[in-house]
Amino acid sequence: MLTSLRIKNYALIEDVEVNFAEGLNIITGETGAGKSILIGALGLILGERATTDVVRKGARKSIVEAVFNVSTNKKIKNLLEKNNYDFSDELILRREISLKGSNRNFVNDTPANLSFVKDVGDLLVDIHGQHEHQSILRPQTHIEMLDEFGNYSGLLNDYKKNYNVFLDMVNELKILEEKEAVLKEKKELYEFQLKEIGEVSPQPEEDEKLESELTVLENAERILALTEEIYYELYEAENSVTGRLGNLIRKLNELESFDKSFSERTSEAESALSILDDIARTLVSYRSKIEVDPEKLEEMRERLGSLNLLKKKYGGSLSAVLEYKERIKKEHETALNFTSKKKEIKQGIENLKTKLGVLGSRLSEEREKAALQLKNNIEATLKDLGINEAIFETRIEQVETDSGQIFSTELNSKCYRLFKYGLDKVEFFISTNVGEETKPLIKIASGGEISRIMLAMKSSLAKNDKLPLLIFDEIDVGVSGRIARKVGSELKNLSRFHQIIAITHLPQIAALADHHYKVEKASINGRVVSGIKKLNEREKILEIASLLSGETVTDSALVSAKELLQSN
Repeated sequence: MLTSLRIKNYALIEDVEVNFAEGLNIITGETGAGKSILIGALGLILGERATTDVVRKGARKSIVEAVFNVSTNKKIKNLLEKNNYDFSDELILRREISLKGSNRNFVNDTPANLSFVKDVGDLLVDIHGQHEHQSILRPQTHIEMLDEFGNYSGLLNDYKKNYNVFLDMVNELKILEEKEAVLKEKKELYEFQLKEIGEVSPQPEEDEKLESELTVLENAERILALTEEIYYELYEAENSVTGRLGNLIRKLNELESFDKSFSERTSEAESALSILDDIARTLVSYRSKIEVDPEKLEEMRERLGSLNLLKKKYGGSLSAVLEYKERIKKEHETALNFTSKKKEIKQGIENLKTKLGVLGSRLSEEREKAALQLKNNIEATLKDLGINEAIFETRIEQVETDSGQIFSTELNSKCYRLFKYGLDKVEFFISTNVGEETKPLIKIASGGEISRIMLAMKSSLAKNDKLPLLIFDEIDVGVSGRIARKVGSELKNLSRFHQIIAITHLPQIAALADHHYKVEKASINGRVVSGIKKLNEREKILEIASLLSGETVTDSALVSAKELLQSN
C-alpha cells in the first residue's frame, strides 16, 4: 500500500507531499491542474523513463519519493533479500532527475539501477491509463493471471515440481556431455596419477607418525646412553639418588619418633622415592623397545620421502593428497561409465517428459474451463460499464515442435513444447465493437475504454491479483450517468481487495471515495504551481457540487452532492 508521495520540482509541482490510505482514493481537479502530472511522477518511481524536461524551471533536479507499507508482501521481501537490500515493513523508493542528465535511484536509501527499480515497481503497482505500468497488457503475465483465477493450484504445483526435477536432469546431462570430451583427454593422466598414489598407498597422518618415529630411531644411540646414565644415577652410582633418599627417609623416621609433626614430611619423601622408582621402570621399558636397525631406519626414510613427494605434487599435505585421489577416482570412474550414466539420465528425462505431458494436458483442460468462466465474468462486467458488445477470449495454444527436442513431449502422435507452466501459451484478446475481430489487449483503444476494460478484468481477478495498488487514470472518458455510477461501484468493490487511486471528473464516481483529494493550480510570484490536498466532509460536498454544476455552485448542486454522498 502506498502511504505517502513526495514530489519536488517536477513539472508544475514545486513541493507537494500527500498521504494516501486504504480503500478508494479519488483525485479530482480542473483540466490542466496537474492530476496526470501526479501520476506521471509516480510512474518515475516505478521505473519509467524520464528526461530533463520534467525538472521544474529554476531547479537543479526533480525528486520523487514514495513510501509503501510492504509488511505482507512476500514477493517484495524475496526480491529485496535476493538482491542484498534491507527489508522492513516500510519500503522507500526515491528517484532524482538532474538537469545534468544524471538519474539516481534509491531503494531504502541504497542506490539501485533502473531495471531493479522497475522489478520492484512491477510487484507494487499497476497504472491504467497513458502509462507503461499495466501488467495485464503484458502477454507473459496472462498465464499466471488465468492460473490464479482458476481453481487448480494443486495440479499446477505438481507440474512445476516435476518440471524443476526435469530441468535439473537436463542440466546434469548437459554438464555430463561437456565433461565427457575433457575427461576422455584426462583419462590417461588420471590413470597415471591414481597408479602413482596407489603404489605409495598413503594412510591418514602417516607422515606425522613416521617423522616422530624417525626422530627417535635417528637418535637411538644417544637416547640409550641417556637412559643408561639416568638409571645409573638413580640406582648404581656410589651415591645414587635413591640410596641417598632412602638414607634421608630413615633419618626422618627417627625424627618422627621424637616429634610427630615430621610425619607429613616423611610421607612426602617416601612419595618422592616411589616416583623415582616409576621413572626407573619407565626407562627400562623404553630401552627395551628401542632398536638400532640401520635397514629399518633407511626404509622409513625412503617411505617418508615418497610421502613428501606426493605431498609436493598433489596439494602440500597428506590429507590433500587423499582428497585429490578420491576426486580423480570419481572423475575417472565417470569417464569409464559415461555411456551407462548418460543412458540412465536420458531415460529419467524421457520418463519425466511423459509425465509432464500428461500433467500439462490436464492443465490445458482446466485452463479452458477457467477461460470460459473468466470470459463470462468480464463480458458481463463490461456490459455494466457501458461496453455492451464486448467479446473477451483467452487463447490457449500449444506449440508443436519436432520430435526428439529436449523440451518436448509426445501427445496423440504429436510433439509439443514444454514450458514452465505447462504446454500452453496464453494471451487475452478482446473486441469492443460489433463486427470487429478480437485483438491482443496491447492493441486495444487507449484512454477511458482501455481503463474500463482493465477495471472489468481486475474486478474478475480481484481476489487472486497480488498487486497491492491499482491506479486508474482517465477511467471516465466518454462515460456519464448510470454507467458512471457502475464504474464507481466496480472501483469501490475492487477497493475491498486493493488500494485504489483513481483520477475522475465525474461526481458519481467521486462521491464513492473513501478518501477524496483535489489537485489545484495557482499562480505564485508570477509562476504556475500545482498542489494537492485531502478534502474534509464539507469540502467533499463543495467539490462534488462543483463537478455537477461547473464553476458556479448552485443550491441544487449542493443538494444533489449531499444525496450522492448519502447514497453510498
